[in-house]
Amino acid sequence: MRKITREIKVGNVGIGGDNPIRVQTMNSLPLNQVKENIEQIIRTVEYGNEIIRLALPDFDEIGYFKGITKHSPIPVIADIHFHYRLAIEALKAGASAIRINPGNFGSKRNLEEIIKASKDYQAAIRIGVNSGSIDKKILKKYGERSAEAIVESALEYIKFFEDKNFFNLKVSLKSSDIYTTIDAYREFSKKSEYPLHIGVTEAGPIPEGIIKSSVALGTLLMEGIGDTIRISLTAPPEEEVKVCWELLGSLNIRRKFPEIISCPLCGRATVNFERRLKEIIPEIKKRKLPIKVAVMGCEVNGPGEAREAELGIAFSQKVAFLFKKGVIYKRGKEEEIIKEFLKTLEDM
Repeated sequence: MRKITREIKVGNVGIGGDNPIRVQTMNSLPLNQVKENIEQIIRTVEYGNEIIRLALPDFDEIGYFKGITKHSPIPVIADIHFHYRLAIEALKAGASAIRINPGNFGSKRNLEEIIKASKDYQAAIRIGVNSGSIDKKILKKYGERSAEAIVESALEYIKFFEDKNFFNLKVSLKSSDIYTTIDAYREFSKKSEYPLHIGVTEAGPIPEGIIKSSVALGTLLMEGIGDTIRISLTAPPEEEVKVCWELLGSLNIRRKFPEIISCPLCGRATVNFERRLKEIIPEIKKRKLPIKVAVMGCEVNGPGEAREAELGIAFSQKVAFLFKKGVIYKRGKEEEIIKEFLKTLEDM
């Protein structure tokens, strides 16, 4: 059962509380490519993205940042490091939230200025603590970049924000090591009610990054931990969003697109099943349907092993057939049945 956390808002998107687990990603383009950034955000939204984060490294790029946030169809989080005035300028330019590591802003006075501006603009703050940004005195205490050190560092930052009467927070506690990531989120979840953004930092390229992220985040999600999710990949943000939904769907937590069942390749297949998959699967994924769809290579794996699918297609001896919930309802030539299959999906 999912843990109920404190509810906050990032723009018009509710996080924590009874809200669904939110999907987010981060743009990959330089901010001076304003048009391209807006187009990239729109592409991520088409795949189900709900919150976008933009790196804002310098004051010279505020104008570009403002142009992007103005036309973004979803709330924008500004990723800020070192310059507290830059965080304030990002809020003025339309950011719905800022992501900071409180430890790299120098004096506490600088953090107080960020808190004041966030209150003025009714913006949220994400406190990001990862294995590379643990408070120095806490790191010295533990002697290593452990989950315990990450959690203690985050809790200390939170206390500072609470003492300044600021509670519109969400927290991330990431590591590139999956065990450290899992342990940090588990421990923090026992000690705090703030919503959690979960992810594995620097997870890597495809498929390595997908595997690492799925192990860590899948474990946490099954334990009811997590309010927003990002799969951090060395890949375009659209790919991150796709994997987020695949993970949420596979756990039956939240589904936006069809879940696809397909059998492994084997000698029973009498058609070029791999080619058929490449033709059919992109068409299935276009549909925003929270259903289970089967594409099977023979009559053995057809209706029987895929009987839970709301709709399925299977191939056998140059004949294809359609089935629903394990019951065959139409047979015919491959091309004819494929067209009928896609038309049925469209009608659904």
